[in-house]
Amino acid sequence: MIHKVLIIGSGPAGCTAAIYAARANLEPTMICGFEAGGQLTTTTDVENFPGFEDPVQGPILMQKMMEQSKKVGTRIIHDEVIKVDFDKKPFSVYTAKEEYLAHSIIIATGASAKWLGLESEQEFRGFGVSACATCDGFFFKNKHVLVVGGGNSAVEEALYLTHHASKVTLIHRRDSLRAEKILQDRLFKNPKIDVIWNSELAEVLGTKEPIKSVIGAKIKNTQTNQIMQLDIDGIFIAIGHKPNTDLFKDFLEIDSAGYIKTKPGTVSTNIEGVFAAGDVQDKIYRQAVTAAGTGCMAALDAERYLSNL
Repeated sequence: MIHKVLIIGSGPAGCTAAIYAARANLEPTMICGFEAGGQLTTTTDVENFPGFEDPVQGPILMQKMMEQSKKVGTRIIHDEVIKVDFDKKPFSVYTAKEEYLAHSIIIATGASAKWLGLESEQEFRGFGVSACATCDGFFFKNKHVLVVGGGNSAVEEALYLTHHASKVTLIHRRDSLRAEKILQDRLFKNPKIDVIWNSELAEVLGTKEPIKSVIGAKIKNTQTNQIMQLDIDGIFIAIGHKPNTDLFKDFLEIDSAGYIKTKPGTVSTNIEGVFAAGDVQDKIYRQAVTAAGTGCMAALDAERYLSNL
């Protein structure tokens, strides 16, 4: 069997692509991986996705998207892609169990936030520890938050959080930031932000009763190894994102940060018939709604491509 459209990934981009492709009678198949739903499944309240007057839980939002994809005719496969071959047509996509052939491919594998790897960080993810200020900053109105990192992402997160938090403390393991000069100037001029240099997060402190939440942080000086403790209401890890593109690097053009290159204003890759949508190709916005938008674009472009075969 040769599929008309095969979608790799099941976050907002993948599900939206599936919905539009199914409505175009393209009979899409979506390989969703073992953790279906993407990054939103690790988010608690989502308040910035259109159509929901009240906050919706990230996992519930993705469950609804998956159910809608299935209802309109998408075939959903709970398996993980381990290899692809885009050198010949039809394209080949392999899981541990099966090879799938397709005339067109939509890649929506997303990007994963980089984490420090602390056990306490993992324990409180979604309960005060976040990797997305625009997603979760609202929940820390008039609170003291900590941002970890020294690049553009960290400085942008810190600046954004000043719109909600009463105080933002940024810690960086070196004595200077890597961020662009203009961003640094804005950071240093903001009275709500202070910086702790030569420091790293050693442990997230939290409570499980009555509500699981962050209450503090242990900060380690990288030069003296001295530990200090801060009373903190939230912690934002901003050490970058890693797009999930390892499977495709032998076939597609990928930029220095690991994101799939698409032609300006489109979701078309360097291989005709292969499209990339969502965070796997978007290193600027990284929002559920923009991922959904590019998923729509990918499905419409796949339809046009197939009609010309």
